[in-house]
Amino acid sequence: MKNYIQPGKALTIMAAAAVLSGELVVQGHLVGVAGADADVGQQVAIHLEGVYALPKPSAEAWAVGDAIYADPDTGDITKVETEGHLLIGAAAADATSPSATGHVRLSGAPTVVIA
Repeated sequence: MKNYIQPGKALTIMAAAAVLSGELVVQGHLVGVAGADADVGQQVAIHLEGVYALPKPSAEAWAVGDAIYADPDTGDITKVETEGHLLIGAAAADATSPSATGHVRLSGAPTVVIA
C-alpha cells in the first residue's frame, strides 16, 4: 500500500507538558504512556496500546474488565464514569482498596464520556 505509514501502536508527539517515562500522557484524543522523559516541546514516543501499571485513586477497588477513564485536564485515572472524561481502556487485573496502582489495558482509541 502506498498510503501505509506505520502500525500506530506508538506515536511520537511534541510534549505539551513535561512528562516522565511511564507516565500517562493525554493530548487531545491521544492517550498513551510515555516511553521516555521529555520536557515541554520535546518529542516523546507515547505507547497507545498495551497493559501498564498506572497510579489510581487509593480508595478505589478495581475488578478485571472495569472501564477506566482519564481526566483530559489532569491525566488522573479512575473507574468512575464522569462527563468529559476519556474512556481509555479496562482494568487488566483486580486492584484492592487501598492500593496506589492498577493495571490498565489501553484501548488505543479513547472516547469522550457524554452524560
